Amino acid sequence: MTTPRRVTPTATRVLPADADRDTWLAARREGIGSSDVAAILGVADKRTALHVYRDKRGELLDEDNEYALWGRLLEEPVAREWARRNRSVIQRVGLVAHVDEPWRMTTLDRMVLECPLDRSTRQRCALEVKCRNAFVAHRWRGDIPDDVLAQTTWEYDVTGYDHIHTAVLIGGNDYRQSVVRRDEQVAAYVRAEVSRFREQHLTAGVPPAWNPDKAEAVIELDKLMHADRDPGSVECDLETVGELMDYVAAQGEESDARKRKKAAQAALALAAGGHSHVTFSGELAYHYRPGRHRSCDLERLLEQWPDAYAACVTDKPTYTLVISSDYKGRSNVRE
Repeated sequence: MTTPRRVTPTATRVLPADADRDTWLAARREGIGSSDVAAILGVADKRTALHVYRDKRGELLDEDNEYALWGRLLEEPVAREWARRNRSVIQRVGLVAHVDEPWRMTTLDRMVLECPLDRSTRQRCALEVKCRNAFVAHRWRGDIPDDVLAQTTWEYDVTGYDHIHTAVLIGGNDYRQSVVRRDEQVAAYVRAEVSRFREQHLTAGVPPAWNPDKAEAVIELDKLMHADRDPGSVECDLETVGELMDYVAAQGEESDARKRKKAAQAALALAAGGHSHVTFSGELAYHYRPGRHRSCDLERLLEQWPDAYAACVTDKPTYTLVISSDYKGRSNVRE
């Protein structure tokens, strides 16, 4: 059997950069990659450790989205711009794995053939490319975000490089770059946490507890796992009934708050008397900002322009949480 050739100091190639997406996804499920690490550590925005667990077990749908699409499309021009600004040469590598622990994987965006930090040695390193929206620009002030730090730490730990360059395009027109240097203390922490996750959850087949602070992400996870729900029923435990009562109580509070908000909104409208700005003691208190509301008559569109309807309208099944009438109106009895 041929021994895989090392492509970095401590990693061998698993798949080339031009491998098709299905093959790449299947290979990633055999180990833990750098994009999984932030979720395992709890510093990712939209993924959690539970996402990683379900993904590695093949229980998630591969749902591509616009965010991921544009990230892939812009990766090449951002990488080329980094190479131009730093007068360096880059190339794609593909999926690599640690030579001694093949389950530790990473897909390097680019290998840097001549590091610009020291041109006398022609040192190789790697480049991580990110495309982020303008709403998270503040996270890149002074340092890189925790999720990128977690990812690049895993990358240099797997590959054996002593640093990783980063290039990020924020909001489509704000380019920034930085360097993440090897920190053995941070690397040891990340390695230990990921190894613990693998042993206690993936290997043992025990799902990790979900993080209540990431509730929105867990709801989206449920949608990815159960696009078509089983029409049957399942018995829940007392803990779940407690969560149900919490939901009913929060639903009632939300309804009351919405009514109070509407009442206050009506009072403010009456006080404005049709004016766009309202002041108090000569200072602006509130104002009405002009805007437009667009709507579409889907029934008319389908009737008169069926081809346009078919091309533009997506009809996806969805499920709405409905509380049984037996539980509605009950107070929260959870201890």
